[in-house]
Amino acid sequence: MATKTVNIPNINCGHCTSTIEREVGDIEGVTSVKADKDSKTVTIEWNDPPIQWGQIADLLEEIGYPASINEQ
Repeated sequence: MATKTVNIPNINCGHCTSTIEREVGDIEGVTSVKADKDSKTVTIEWNDPPIQWGQIADLLEEIGYPASINEQ
């Protein structure tokens, strides 16, 4: 299991957090997604393998919520 918390500067509302949680949560192998609009962060847990961080980052970019360079 892998876990990563990333900054996503353009989280502005509940709709943003819902979209991120739904879209990322639909990836097979992702076990938990928690988006927080106040801290503008997303914490994701997934099974590694089969899922690699790059697949998750690509989806975040595709849906309009790219992770910032200051990943934790």
